[in-house]
Amino acid sequence: MKFMTFVMYDVAKAAEVAQASDKASKVPGQKLLALYSCVGKPFDGVPPNTIVAISVREAENGEALATALYTLALAGATAWAVPVIEMPVGAAAAEEKKLRK
Repeated sequence: MKFMTFVMYDVAKAAEVAQASDKASKVPGQKLLALYSCVGKPFDGVPPNTIVAISVREAENGEALATALYTLALAGATAWAVPVIEMPVGAAAAEEKKLRK
């Protein structure tokens, strides 16, 4: 199952979170597919000097995902995950119709 994960942390914690991210990417049962770091203000309510990392990861089970996110939390980051459905480009309506059944 694919998840979009959000990891938010103060820029002063960047070194610790980066090290934890490297460790979290090696947790068995999950795979980091893409990682983006937003250094600006990605959405309202984010305090100044906050980095928000957005990633897409695939997890075989909840335990693998929780282990990866816990590793980041131990480094001082706030982390959460949202399950996502992959929609084909140009065929989202047809895919949605299949999902509705």
